[in-house]
Amino acid sequence: MSNISQTQPPGPSGWRAEFQNTMKLAWPLVIAQLAGIALNATDVVMMGWLGPSHLAAGSLANSLFFTLFLGGLGLVMATSPMIAQAIGARVGKSVRRTVRQGIWISLLFTVLATPLVFQLGHVFDRLGQDPEVVALATRYLSTAVWMIFPGLGIVVMRSLLSARGDTHVVLWVTVIGIFVNALGNYGLMFGNFGLPKLEMVGAGISTSLVHFVMFGFLLAFVLFHKRYRRYHVLVRFFKPDWPRFFSLLRVGTPISLTIMSEVGLFGAASILMGMLGKYELAAHAVALQLASIAFMVPLGLSQATTVRVGLAYGGKDHVGVGQAGWVSMGIGTLFMLVPCTIFILFPNGLVSLYLDANNPENYIPLGLAASFLGVAALFQLVDGAQVLMVAALRGLSDTRVPMIVAFIGYWGVGLGVAYIFGFVLQWGGVGIWLGLAAGLAFVAVIVTFRFAMRERLGLLVPQASQ
Repeated sequence: MSNISQTQPPGPSGWRAEFQNTMKLAWPLVIAQLAGIALNATDVVMMGWLGPSHLAAGSLANSLFFTLFLGGLGLVMATSPMIAQAIGARVGKSVRRTVRQGIWISLLFTVLATPLVFQLGHVFDRLGQDPEVVALATRYLSTAVWMIFPGLGIVVMRSLLSARGDTHVVLWVTVIGIFVNALGNYGLMFGNFGLPKLEMVGAGISTSLVHFVMFGFLLAFVLFHKRYRRYHVLVRFFKPDWPRFFSLLRVGTPISLTIMSEVGLFGAASILMGMLGKYELAAHAVALQLASIAFMVPLGLSQATTVRVGLAYGGKDHVGVGQAGWVSMGIGTLFMLVPCTIFILFPNGLVSLYLDANNPENYIPLGLAASFLGVAALFQLVDGAQVLMVAALRGLSDTRVPMIVAFIGYWGVGLGVAYIFGFVLQWGGVGIWLGLAAGLAFVAVIVTFRFAMRERLGLLVPQASQ
């Protein structure tokens, strides 16, 4: 790479090419994320068919279970920038080492996390949650726990496929997962197709099954496709590679803690909602589901952002690093204007998709969910901005400072404002959602400034070879 390519301001063609490359890489990931949220949306809808208590139980279970799972996901997400940087630097052996150790970390995290999941019922009891809701949540977790390893393995395979530009494979496998999950839920939750009616236990079985199916498809593609066979990802699988293992942990641990900070904020909000009542918790589940659907677009785009920044960084293309980050930021900001507008104009119609408006029992959660969406509309822009800028920094393997910013923003600003507005000022659920918005806004401002100052902060200095 010439010095000119690293220092010369990018011309229009450079920005246009980056936009095209980003969109080509990102659109299958975006649709895959939307398809992925459809897996969870299917669970939420069908739990709603069982009743408000079942819906509240699913929200309560996921408030801690998926916070824990996403901690493991953050660890293996370190494979994405490290694989992209290795491909940008054209070091194929490094790709193989990263993939194998990513699977090692997936296995280790599963062994450590599984016993904790079986204790979450006791945690819910101590947090003063409704006993009926706790019992249903515990039944769901008893079978959903087995999705941890395949769920993390999917992320490792996705990192490799995305870095090589094969994001369409991730998309199609996710689409297959939607149908497997829907059929599994319909059969096991409600006793169709000659299967037993297991309700929440059936939902957990279906969740685990679909993740094993998806991981199996992706692993088979990597093992047998000619483009990937040369990596030999499972050859000498049990041979330790401690330098790479600890390199992944060094990059991945801050990612994990950052994700857990953000998701933990929403989990804590679910706990606070449960303290207000089961109607508030059910309404929160619906509003959060809708906000999560909108968030899938910048989240999918952020995966492409990490890859594009990582490729440029590995190739020592400093101009390309900036192009990749700012192009993604522009795309994400334009998109988030769309759900922001929809949430403001059509809140009642959206929440009625999840709760039957003709059922008198749903009148209270319907009204609450609509009011929560009004607040959710306000933080759509900052929510997209913070995830994209964190992803851009991640492509530079800059994960520790964003972790600290996340701690302060989500738990200091976000949870603090949520408690003050929700309980001290007695604004209820709306106050809690205003706290979520405040935490996201704080993080968005700080990480955007950090990426803008990346050169002065020394973030473009080449690291030791991985």
